[in-house]
Parts: sequence; C-alpha cells; structure tokens
Amino acid sequence: MDVFTRNLITEWRKLKLPFADETFVIAVSGGADSVSLMLSLNDLRQRGKLNLRFVIAHYNHDLRGAESDSDAQFVREITAKYNFELALKIQNPKSKIQNQTGNLEQNARQARYQFLIETAENLHAFGVLTAHTRNDQAETFLLNLIRGSGLDGLSAMKTVRNLESRVLSRESENKIDSDEELDAEGKSEIQNLKSKILLVRPLLSWAKREDTENFCRLNNIEFRMDAMNEDLAFNRVRVRKILIPLLKEFNPKIVETLAQTAELLGNDALLLNAKEKESEPPTENEIRQTDKTEGKEPSEILFLKDLRDIFPAMRRLILREWLKTNRGSLRRLEMKHIEAIEKLIFTRKSGKVVELPGGEIVTKNGGKLHFQKTKVEK
Repeated sequence: MDVFTRNLITEWRKLKLPFADETFVIAVSGGADSVSLMLSLNDLRQRGKLNLRFVIAHYNHDLRGAESDSDAQFVREITAKYNFELALKIQNPKSKIQNQTGNLEQNARQARYQFLIETAENLHAFGVLTAHTRNDQAETFLLNLIRGSGLDGLSAMKTVRNLESRVLSRESENKIDSDEELDAEGKSEIQNLKSKILLVRPLLSWAKREDTENFCRLNNIEFRMDAMNEDLAFNRVRVRKILIPLLKEFNPKIVETLAQTAELLGNDALLLNAKEKESEPPTENEIRQTDKTEGKEPSEILFLKDLRDIFPAMRRLILREWLKTNRGSLRRLEMKHIEAIEKLIFTRKSGKVVELPGGEIVTKNGGKLHFQKTKVEK
C-alpha cells in the first residue's frame, strides 16, 4: 500500500467515519487533488478496507468552453475506468455564473455545493468528500488575514462539519465532534441528524498539493489543469503564485506553518465559544422589557453592560456572532466595522451609528446596541 493511501485510511479511522453500509459523494473536478482522493479510495475499496458506495460528482461550470467540456469528459472516462458511479451536471446557460452579481469564485462555489448537497440528499448519502489540502488551508488563512478577518476567519477549515441543506454561503460552520467510539463492526456512531449531511475533507490535515500530484503520476494519470488557476486576476491565485513563494524565502515550510497556525487559532476559537456559552444570558425580565419597549427580536439587541467588563477577544467574538446571526453571514465585514462598534460600547453619547456593508446599521441607544437591516432615513 502506498504511503498516500496509508495516510488516508489512517485519517479515515481517526475521523471515525464508517467503513461499510454507507454512501459517500466524492467531488471530483479532474484536478490532481480530487483525482488522487478518488484513486486512493478505489485502492482501499479494492483491498477490502472500505465496503462503501462511492458516487463521483462533477459540476461543469461551463466557464471555459471546450476546456470545461474536456474536464467533464476526463471525469467520465476515469470514473468508468475505475467502476465508479457518476453524477454530472452542466451549468444552465440561462443562469451563467459569470453573469451573476458578486464574486465569480463565490458564485461558482455556491452552485457547486448546491449540486453536491442535492446529489447527496437524493442518494441518502452519509457525507460529501472534498479534496482540500494543507495548501488550501494556508491560502485561505492568508486571504482572510489580508482581508482583516477576526478569529473565526483565521481559524482552520474543519476536517468534518455538518453541511446543512441549502445553507451554502456561510462560512460559520455547525461543528460536529468526531470523537465518538466505533462499534464492534467498525461502524461510526456519527449520524446524519435531522437530515444534515457531513462535509468531510480527509486530505486536509496531512496532504499537500505536491503529494496529490505525485500520487496521480505514480498511477500514470495525467490530471487536468484548470487555466483559471493561473489567472492572476483572482486573489487566491495571486496568493498561491506570488505571496506564498515569497514567504517560502523566509520559511521553506510556510505552507505547513500557516496550516498549523490556522489549526491553533481554531482551537482558540472553540475555547472562546465554550466560554461564551458559559456567560450569563439576559434575564427573562430583561428580554420581556426589551420586547415591550422596543418591539424587536431579542437577537437584534445587545446590552452594553454585558460587553464592557470582559476581555477584548471575548467581546469581539460576541459581536461577530451577534452580527453573523442577524446578517446571516460575516461576508464583507472587516475588522474596522468591529472596532467601530466597540467604540460605540464605550462612548457616552447615545444615538451614534455604525454603518455596515449592505445598508445595515448598528446604533447605540438606552444602554443597548441595536441592529437594523436597512438604514432609517431621518
């Protein structure tokens, strides 16, 4: 057994994923990362280590014309070669991703994940497997650092998390603890509670991009190369092609270092979240009084007295979680917005306003912070 496959089965055991009687959807683009995951799982299947149903899922975004079609054809052929089932979808020309508002990469990712979720739901799958590597972890960390993200954004992508149906644009993840014990037959006790599907990244904690490329070459597979991964118009490509090579001059193991830093910050975030849950919530009387006097949902209000005498890191975490709950995500929020809201907490004047992206505002009034979806015209 090759070291790549050995590492994968070791990670599979570590994550306490099922070894039999379940279905997994494997997202395969045709690139080295996803193809190496598919090849390694096939090896484990052939060796009798995994008795699972694997269905390959490929989404043709149709962003690159003939190249996109060639990627889809490659996936068809390699899927047939290794006797996998295939679910294939082509982007509807009437709803081209490039014609949508917003970031092209985000729109493409959202469409792809919607397809993966729908495929998994139709198959009653246990989970969706994606081939994110340590390089993806490092790149994401740098992108969020450059953008000015807080602890949530700088924390590591999770190896296993719940992927809720049709909740695609939020990076706030519903965490799942993967420390359940296996039963005598090797089946996991992790279940799809309330029809939630697991998103599993089994390469994330140990594989680098060079490992996936080498494994494909070892198997004599000429994986596909996406021209968009060379386009410096995309921030992630500039980070990959310019920034990380520059950082390697200071630290040859910068990818590992950044990935480890993200993991450490992720642990810190878990600790702070646990501490936040221990905080004393508003009393029922306070909530009733707030509802009566303000006519707002309690989640739209934070009491200043609960925010002043706590650690700054905890205060910022509470603010970010509050904004995430009310906005639906943290997209477009920067550190300057959190700092501006902190200033509201400690200013003596009422009526002060902080404007957020999308026309939303936070105001200070009557010893409380108030969140509003749209700015009120005076």
